[in-house]
Amino acid sequence: MTIETSRLTIDRIIKYLAEGKRFDERKPEEYRDLKIELGVSNKAEGSARVKLGKTEVIVGIKMDVGTPYPDSPDKGNLMVTAEMLPLSSPRIDLGPPKYDAIEIGRVVDRGIRESHFIDFKKLCIKEGEKVWTVFIDIYTINDDGNLLDAAGIGAVAALKSAEIPKYNEETGKTIFGESSGKKIPLGKEMPISISAYQLGEKILVDPTREEEDASETRVTMGVSNGIISSMQKSNSEKLDVESFEKMMEMCEKVWEDLINKIEKLLK
Repeated sequence: MTIETSRLTIDRIIKYLAEGKRFDERKPEEYRDLKIELGVSNKAEGSARVKLGKTEVIVGIKMDVGTPYPDSPDKGNLMVTAEMLPLSSPRIDLGPPKYDAIEIGRVVDRGIRESHFIDFKKLCIKEGEKVWTVFIDIYTINDDGNLLDAAGIGAVAALKSAEIPKYNEETGKTIFGESSGKKIPLGKEMPISISAYQLGEKILVDPTREEEDASETRVTMGVSNGIISSMQKSNSEKLDVESFEKMMEMCEKVWEDLINKIEKLLK
């Protein structure tokens, strides 16, 4: 079943935004209330529940020993997948992963990988033969807009809480359910996803579901220590240079406040 935001609602959203207003009275650069809960799964090496307003995702980390890729024999592996559960939205049906789920996984993967947040060399057990693989699994619980940013925050939070499981070198097997007491080797600067949306001539962040439906295009930037390390443009609508510059400015404007909120919540 497909449920779409009405044309009347979209027109009102764009009209209000042109006047500097949003239905929930936020400013264009203002995120909704952010909540982070760690350790929500006792089956994962690390996990986090993230809520952005009514948008909610759960992220779990699993680890296992495998073989390295031929072009990086001394580095661990990373795999990120996203599953959009039907319970999170009446727009989602059961079946194979749809484009939105694939995009979330790829964008979160790129943000973590390109920021060098994980020290993959320290995940090497025996060069060319055995390395740790980090699996990041993202599950949508409620879709009220901006799943990408919520998923990116959840992935980083889950990684920071994760511990590497025990590994038996004699048998070559991972001992699931038992921690080695060692954390995943991570950098000090957390990469976060900031998505800027264009609606008419205005730019905003953290849209509700209706605002996201009204948007013409989106650019998601992976930002670490104020530096953009990855970028993804979504939707087929064209984006002119002036609008792109506004998105960059918006990203710089919200980054410091958002990262400070995340760091406080993780403490």
